[in-house]
Amino acid sequence: MSSPLLVLPGRRVLRAGPVSAAIPLRTVAVTLLALAATVAAGVVAVGHGDFPISPETVWQVVTGGGTRIERHILLNLRLPRVLCGLLAGAALAVAGALTQTFARNPLASPDVLGVTYGASVGAVAAIVLGVGLIPIAALAGALLSAAAIYLLAWRQGIDGYRLVLIGLGAGQLLAGITSWLLLRADVADVSRASIWLSGSLAGRDWSHVRPLAVALVVLLPAAVAVSIALRVLQFGDDTARGLGLRLQGAQLAVVVVAAALAAAAVAAAGPIEFVAFVVPQIALRLCGGSRPPLVASAVLGAFLVVGCDLLARIVVAPEELPVGLLTAMVGTPYLLWLLLRRSRRISG
Repeated sequence: MSSPLLVLPGRRVLRAGPVSAAIPLRTVAVTLLALAATVAAGVVAVGHGDFPISPETVWQVVTGGGTRIERHILLNLRLPRVLCGLLAGAALAVAGALTQTFARNPLASPDVLGVTYGASVGAVAAIVLGVGLIPIAALAGALLSAAAIYLLAWRQGIDGYRLVLIGLGAGQLLAGITSWLLLRADVADVSRASIWLSGSLAGRDWSHVRPLAVALVVLLPAAVAVSIALRVLQFGDDTARGLGLRLQGAQLAVVVVAAALAAAAVAAAGPIEFVAFVVPQIALRLCGGSRPPLVASAVLGAFLVVGCDLLARIVVAPEELPVGLLTAMVGTPYLLWLLLRRSRRISG
């Protein structure tokens, strides 16, 4: 039976037999509050539309009640969109938390490391060539670009700073390829590709939600597992080797899990910008600690994507506005602030 062992500042240590764990109370509180806000945003999101559905009716439909038209609208049209946003936001935020901790750099994220650019090349190529299977093409592009960037950055191990620089260069190259493909496409294909490249939840159905949900069932536990190695990696390569960590295997595992999470999210919802970059730092500042917390980042990422999508539909443009545009509006000022802060530290 679990019993309190001792209390540390901001943490409560519990012990169950030979196993003990320190529970960060601030992180738990932030996560629970963010979870409540996410659930509330999700309920409002599935109820909002030309056919309004009250929260009480949403509960009735979820528990098997409601009219036929309410069940159709909620379960077939709106719920897949909201779930896709929740899962994509959580996946991107966890991917960002892993890459930022691994690189020991708050500027590192799948956006910066070229993974989303690789997904864009795959998706746009599928649209222009008329192949179809856009999610599969985006997933393949993201994974191939991540593998190429990892191999280019590897020099008897992976240095986080070199990984960021190579990712930036590769991202610009892939962005150029995407632009070249768009120049060769016809107007209809360019319109479809532009909507996808903006990151949009419009038209999402269960065919987008199910693969993403399966991917997260596998990848989120893997993220928790590799985060154990990250606790050691954040102290530096020499310290990690001295503690007996298999450095190259641990680095590869972190990069693979982060890239796979980002690839799955982008394949389902398009490249929703800045979620992986901004959310882990917000979670870090809310929760405290030395690295972005994974669970809090996942919940806050889900809230950001669904909240921005809801805001886009209610306030900004009731017709339809890609959620990626709003997340970019949130992320760009933060990026500028972070760059200015770091430059002041260096100059000071």
